[in-house]
This record gives sequence, C-alpha cells and structure tokens, in this order.
Amino acid sequence: MAAKNNSSAERKARIEAMRRAERSRERRNRILTIGASVLIVAGLVVGGTVLVRSQSDDDSSTASDSTSTGKWETGSDGVKTWSTKLTQNHVTKTVKYPMEPPVGGDHDPVWQNCNGDVYDKAIKAENAVHSLEHGAVWVTYNSKASDADVKALAEKVKKTPYTLMSPVEGQKDPVMLSAWGHQRTVTSATDPNLDKFFETYVQGKQTPEPGAACTNGVS
Repeated sequence: MAAKNNSSAERKARIEAMRRAERSRERRNRILTIGASVLIVAGLVVGGTVLVRSQSDDDSSTASDSTSTGKWETGSDGVKTWSTKLTQNHVTKTVKYPMEPPVGGDHDPVWQNCNGDVYDKAIKAENAVHSLEHGAVWVTYNSKASDADVKALAEKVKKTPYTLMSPVEGQKDPVMLSAWGHQRTVTSATDPNLDKFFETYVQGKQTPEPGAACTNGVS
C-alpha cells in the first residue's frame, strides 16, 4: 500500500511540475507576444513618420531644381553654358527648371527615346533631360518656326542617332538646340550652327553618361 501511495504521490508531483512548466511557458509566450506587438506598433508608427517625412522631403525637393542658383554664360560662338553643376537625381514628380527648354538637373528615372526620334506633340521635360544626360541633343521649336524649317529639322534629326525633336511652345526663340548644360538658338534649319552643335554635343564631352541607351525608354 505504501508503494502505491508513493507512486501516486510521485505521479501527482510530476503532473504538477509539468503544469507549472506549462504555465511558465504560457506566461513567457504571452510576454513575447505582447513585446512583439509593441515593437510592431512602434515600427509602424516610426515607419509612418519616416514615410511622411520622406514624402514631404520629396515634395519639397522635386518641386524645384537646385540648378536655379546658376546662370547662363554665353561664349563667343553663341553657345550658352550653365554656370553651375547640374544635379542628376532621379525623381518622379514635376521639376521646376530655371531655363526653358531645360538643359539638365533632376529628371525622371526613364529617358525619352532619342535615337533620331521626332515627336509632333510636347513631351515631358523630365524625360528629355534624362536623354540629355545620355548625350543626346534636343531640337525644339515653337509656333513661330516655319513649317519648312520644322520639316527640314525633322529630316535632320531622323538621320542622327542620339537626337530627338519636339515642340516647346514656351521657349523664347523659334528653334533652339539643347545638350546637357549647353544651349543655343539657330535661325533656321539651314543655319550652319546646327551642324556645328550636333558635331560638338551629340555624345560630346559634356555627356555625364556617355554611351547610355537612347532606346527602350519613353516613346
């Protein structure tokens, strides 16, 4: 009988020890769960704050371009050069450029196709600036340009890799040529300065990313 009592007592003791261990594990799991929940909530709060700040920073940084501190310097050949270093950040919002057409600065992550591409309608400046970064020359015109010049310019562009052409109604002169950091006006499609500009700036020394693609972008 004594042996049975001892066996029963030992079994009860083992069961009680197991229950204590189980209760201990449950308490430990609850603590871990609560702790993890607190960390998740805290992470969400911090992440949300960072996201809001990041969005706020994006709003302020992409609404304007830091190149606005520079100015044009005109050379003896009539080519204007932007006086300060142009930024090259990729942004997804509208950039307020200090010149029109723009010749550099923050721009869209995707370039405008510039393998002799001619556009009949206005294109996004942010995409075109990316093309300039790749060494393209951007030919632009407004409604003051003659139909004959527009047609002749288009034929010239179509034959020249790393060029593109589009209307920019807000520009000062009827026909303008832009490369990264450089710009000039030409009087017509037969102006000899057109060929000189192409020879100098199509994949010229000013190119930040020489040899980068002018295809598989925005068309």
